[in-house]
Amino acid sequence: MRIGKQDGAFTAIATSDADTITVRGHDLCAELIGKIDFTDYFWLLVTGTRPNDAQRAIANACMVAIAEHGLVPSVQASRMTLAAAPEAWQGAMAAGLLGMGSVVAGSSEAAGRYIAEVLEESRKTGADLDTAARASLEALKARRAKVPGLGHPQHSAGDPRANTLLALADDLGVSGDYIACLRAIAKHAPAIMNRPLPINVSGAIPALMLDAGWPLEAMKGIPLLARAAGLVAHLYEESQRSIGFIMSHHADLAIEYDGPAAPGDKNHSA
Repeated sequence: MRIGKQDGAFTAIATSDADTITVRGHDLCAELIGKIDFTDYFWLLVTGTRPNDAQRAIANACMVAIAEHGLVPSVQASRMTLAAAPEAWQGAMAAGLLGMGSVVAGSSEAAGRYIAEVLEESRKTGADLDTAARASLEALKARRAKVPGLGHPQHSAGDPRANTLLALADDLGVSGDYIACLRAIAKHAPAIMNRPLPINVSGAIPALMLDAGWPLEAMKGIPLLARAAGLVAHLYEESQRSIGFIMSHHADLAIEYDGPAAPGDKNHSA
């Protein structure tokens, strides 16, 4: 994006006047409120069009799959923020969302870009997906880089969420080039990388969403919106029975000081 003076000062998302509120060409009060569900509205807001039945089902399934993920760092940050500032739900929500990066939740965007890159290389060179996938994996191996969208520390035999999502895409007839590309990558990765690398949920989600017609540039919005729902649940629970300071205390106990000892400090002497 160009910094500084920009042309085209327009938005196509929403406008309003004294009598109406228009969102993506629809009257909010007459056509949308009470007549459209939130997933449809989210799709409409982002893309400008309503989803069809398959697109709605895919978006719903992907967000349900990752809305809750336990006490991961982003959730802990959110809960500890609320424990320290009970009045600041907005700050606690922000703390959790800001903690969603390339390792937790944001990995769907990285996997989507990788899948799209391999698919584009296949189309550009005329190579089949297997050839393009092998070449890309060999390049990752040479750089000692991880394979986006593959592998899981707990589900080494296969991420059940990914398996369910891929089966749903097949059943709905949504599976297309992106899912085929992901499957080609997953087929060759274990032998090239010399370890089990099943498709994980962060690989399945972008493949499904891209085949369903979701824009790659908005991919991070899927886990962000999904995890926002999970954060609300954690913050409500935190407000009812707090564990934020318990987590903070256990973290303090778990981490041992290894810096220089103060003069006369027998507990931390070298």
